[in-house]
Amino acid sequence: MTKTILCCGEALIDFVPVALREEGAGYRPCPGGSPYNVARALGRLDVPTGFLGGISADFFGETLVEGLRESGVDTRWVERRRAPSTLGFVSLDTAEPDYAFYDAQAADRAWTNVPDETALRDVGCLHFGSISLIREPAAAAYETLLHREARGARLVTFDPNIRPSLVVDEAAYRDRMARILARADIVKISAADLDWLHPGLAPDAVAERWLGQGAALVAVTFGERGVAGFARGRRLSIDAIPTTVVDTVGAGDSFMAGLLAGLHDQGLLDRAGLDGADESALAAALTLGQRVASATCKRRGADAPRRAVL
Repeated sequence: MTKTILCCGEALIDFVPVALREEGAGYRPCPGGSPYNVARALGRLDVPTGFLGGISADFFGETLVEGLRESGVDTRWVERRRAPSTLGFVSLDTAEPDYAFYDAQAADRAWTNVPDETALRDVGCLHFGSISLIREPAAAAYETLLHREARGARLVTFDPNIRPSLVVDEAAYRDRMARILARADIVKISAADLDWLHPGLAPDAVAERWLGQGAALVAVTFGERGVAGFARGRRLSIDAIPTTVVDTVGAGDSFMAGLLAGLHDQGLLDRAGLDGADESALAAALTLGQRVASATCKRRGADAPRRAVL
């Protein structure tokens, strides 16, 4: 039986800027949150996928749960809570999207219900990242789960997806990132996030450090300049796929989903498969990531394509 990829973290409502017919601009609410986006994109690529985290019982929460279900994502690990949904407002006025979050007492931030081994019996890979590893108490709970599963029977994948404006205790957050990066099997990171973590260091040098700590694959995304993939003794460069960009919200999450889907398609989503993967197999997975990201950029919000469209 094909094992499930379980995406662990926040589910929220992104308010994305739109032009109004009348003078001025407004915001369109879109389901979002990095791990949530990865889960929906994977489901649309026909990969067995689940989502783990807290989701509000309010009407925004209903939208979030329906978004998972219509994308084919298993919601058995979702905990519905009588607490508000996190709201995130997105600015697209800079090269990288900028965010303002409103999340006091929010359902996803308050989640702490770490599943036991029995609850994860159908899971073969756990994906973590983004603001769910900043906001307490959920952040500590997700890190506990990650470390319990790391280097065990399940793969751990990680995309820091850093939001510096949310980081209050930078030293503690950097320590958490270092602990997780030393335990992840697959790391996907944007060039901007890598520079925030290790300013001035070349991506190749940082990737080699993480590989030396135990990672099997590191992917560094450079937007329109493509992606670099690193495995032991190998460096791959994959060009970006030109597209008409509507916005870049969710592009990195779509790349992550495409990369995991490409590895899944080839039967490589376990440690033995990753360690034995040849260059052509890794290139195919990285290329699928680029295709999914490119297609997402054509759409407003984090609205990944279905496999049939690709």
